[in-house]
Amino acid sequence: MPLVAGVDSSTQSTKIVVRDAETGALIRQGRAPHPDGTEVNPHVWWHALLKAAEGGLLDDVAAISIAAQQHGMVALDADGTPVRDALLWNDTRSADAATDLINELGGPAAWSQAVGSVPVASFTVTKLRWLAQHEPDNAARAESILLPHDWLTQRLTQATEPVTDRGDASGTGYYDPATNTYRTDLLTLAFGRELRTPRVAAPAEVVGSVTTPELPAIDVVGPGTGDNMAAALALNARPGDVVVSIGTSGTAFAVAEKPTADPTGTIAGFADATGRFLPLVCTLNAARVLTAGAAALGVTLEEFNQLALTAPPGAGGLVLLPYLDGERTPDLPNATGRLDGLTRANLTPANLARAFVEGMLCGLADAVDALVHQGVPVNRVLLIGGGARSAAVRAIAPQILGRPVTIPAEGEYVADGAARQAAWALSGKPTPPEWEDAGTVVSEADPTPQVRERYAEARNRLEP
Repeated sequence: MPLVAGVDSSTQSTKIVVRDAETGALIRQGRAPHPDGTEVNPHVWWHALLKAAEGGLLDDVAAISIAAQQHGMVALDADGTPVRDALLWNDTRSADAATDLINELGGPAAWSQAVGSVPVASFTVTKLRWLAQHEPDNAARAESILLPHDWLTQRLTQATEPVTDRGDASGTGYYDPATNTYRTDLLTLAFGRELRTPRVAAPAEVVGSVTTPELPAIDVVGPGTGDNMAAALALNARPGDVVVSIGTSGTAFAVAEKPTADPTGTIAGFADATGRFLPLVCTLNAARVLTAGAAALGVTLEEFNQLALTAPPGAGGLVLLPYLDGERTPDLPNATGRLDGLTRANLTPANLARAFVEGMLCGLADAVDALVHQGVPVNRVLLIGGGARSAAVRAIAPQILGRPVTIPAEGEYVADGAARQAAWALSGKPTPPEWEDAGTVVSEADPTPQVRERYAEARNRLEP
């Protein structure tokens, strides 16, 4: 019974799952936290991985892959040492750089045609421009650029040549997934000169073995990928499936056979981890909207869910624009959250809780609509992520999305996707292994389009 391991190095923690390579059965798992914030020394991720692997977690593992948060900027000097802390996807200091880069290339349509996406502050390419402009000494030392999963994979293998995959590379802003080529001209546009980039490995390619003395020897290391790509792989998502993930960020993404190019910038035209494509819409504000609402009301998350479910659809007229950390979609990095429609009659804990849930879900419903408008088929909506554990979210999501919602069995989807990639690399076969389905639950409810309408009114008053 060969064992495989998948690592999820997310914004908040490192999670490792060890699974049976043939059936996907969970054998054991571990985790370790990351510090809060929008920049971090990459070595923190490595120490968290070692912590999560304590107690012999990786003993007898035959293959391993790492998935990690997308977009992060890990700039290295000639010796491979980070020139500064990594800037994470949720760091919005490069918002002005994004605007400048869009204009310099000729507008959003030029970017969508070049790389399938229009850069926002999350993208690595904008962070490189910020580094060049604001920290010239660090920029002068930089010789190469990696993403979080690239950096961790290289730490595993200690290889001279770093590698990435098309999925994660497609979120940089200087890689074109339609042609599978780096756009070094765009990297140079952003940074002022060329930087070394990692080789793009094929899906399920064996990129090395674990040779670091800090971990047990593992013969096969897969290429790894970005977090959303790994989640799609774990779910075995196929064309017609739209995955709505409620984690630190909120995402709606679909597997597609052909690349997309949205000139509005709403949809990022990413690649997936299998050789296909992954059009994706991302919001900055998702599960933490729920925890912020619970904290504001002074209740537990369970009590918050119960309050939300006692309020009527529409929360008595209360509407939350959930831009608590700025926003990526719509592109409002400096926005703040707003409560609209306050009256003495509707200002109750239950309505407030309901408004927080509905506001967060309305942003994701807009994301699904954007995919539909680009011709992406939606036959099934899958709801995953930490926020999907909320009873209120499960009940209200089909009302806001206007469709039945399929909720897979709970799991560490990003780590599970990395483990499935590791099993694929280990097998040497042309397609990923078919693992046993742990089952799903379908949540249905009558749509509440009036809630979306009120949300759109409040949103349109705020957007420029």
